[in-house]
Amino acid sequence: MKHAFAIALGSLLLAPTPPVAALEPFVASYEAWYSGKPAGTASMQVVRSDGPGELWRVDLGIRGNRGFAGVIGLNLEQSTVFDAYHDRYRPLSQSTVRRALFVDRRVVGTYDWHARTAQWTGKLSEARRRPIPLQDGDMSGLLINLAAVRDAAPGTSMQYRFVDGGRVREHQYRVADATEPVTVGEMEYQAMRVERTNGGNDETIFWIADGVPTPIRILQREDGADNIDLRLVEYTGVQ
Repeated sequence: MKHAFAIALGSLLLAPTPPVAALEPFVASYEAWYSGKPAGTASMQVVRSDGPGELWRVDLGIRGNRGFAGVIGLNLEQSTVFDAYHDRYRPLSQSTVRRALFVDRRVVGTYDWHARTAQWTGKLSEARRRPIPLQDGDMSGLLINLAAVRDAAPGTSMQYRFVDGGRVREHQYRVADATEPVTVGEMEYQAMRVERTNGGNDETIFWIADGVPTPIRILQREDGADNIDLRLVEYTGVQ
């Protein structure tokens, strides 16, 4: 698979941005599907991180069932430590571990906001280990997930700058004009459909429901076919 499952859904173009103080810890569980078939489980969480100041951490873990051990996107651990700075989720450090048969790829990144550069080490090409100049609003893929949940409103457009794993990409998203019914497991939601509009053959679509702190479904498609699909099972707040 040619990209990690960091759903890169930063700045909102049209809708007002609610205060970051609304962020609350949660733990969410997902079913993981691959090419339209049940393939494993996933979890996403936001927790307060140890350390000085108001630090947070967002984690995504995907675990493939037996038979899917060779699919890197289904054996993945990602984490970003961040703070809330001027109503933005500002990344401080990021790590990714991708596993498959006979493969263990680890990458660690640091966002230095004093020097305004970000840099990664690990199993990367030389070009992707070079420092990247930071701009206000830059986020990791996991933080873009959280920002999109916060920012999405029917009929709006959103734009974020993805800086993750030694790469920089502009991501543009469009929120559908109206909500639609989405059934996930035994639950049915009225959800906003959010689609990336500049991803080419690599599509990212996710659904956001009012009051739910994480996407209720996250779908990646390649060349018009479903690839990795996460479907929410349950979520809980954490004190």
